[in-house]
Amino acid sequence: MGIFDRLFGKELEIDEAKSDANCKKMRALFNQVVENGSDYKLVFGFTEDVSRFNYGLVHGSKSKIGNLIVGWNEASETIVVVPTVPDLSGCGDPTCYRRADIHKAYRNKYPTDAFIIYPDRKGYIGINIYDWLEDESLYIYVSQEAEVREFTDFFMTRFQTK
Repeated sequence: MGIFDRLFGKELEIDEAKSDANCKKMRALFNQVVENGSDYKLVFGFTEDVSRFNYGLVHGSKSKIGNLIVGWNEASETIVVVPTVPDLSGCGDPTCYRRADIHKAYRNKYPTDAFIIYPDRKGYIGINIYDWLEDESLYIYVSQEAEVREFTDFFMTRFQTK
């Protein structure tokens, strides 16, 4: 049962074929723009930090949500963020966050439940990641419960600052 099921007390039917197809598209885009992309595990995320990552806004969307393909590599303790659009028709340039190079990283439990990364003292990115997203006008249609657990574990145990 996903987060929206828990919030609204109902069970949603997931189109696994569509979700799997979108995961393959995410992988193809990520591998296209990230060197050694296949070394990273992937999860879909989004941000409301529109000044840096709103690829959709740049391309005419009125959405204030920036869609992200988020990759992480446990061995190098690295997170790579690639901005994209909900239909996965293209992506922007990747931004790499190496654990050793970031100023601060933590999970903001209230009000957004986002993963916050400060690469320096001037700016930050808040990455929102949920196990199930279905609003295709704003987000990539994807079911990613296991991936969300893995990313959360990686971030909380190996990436966040104390």
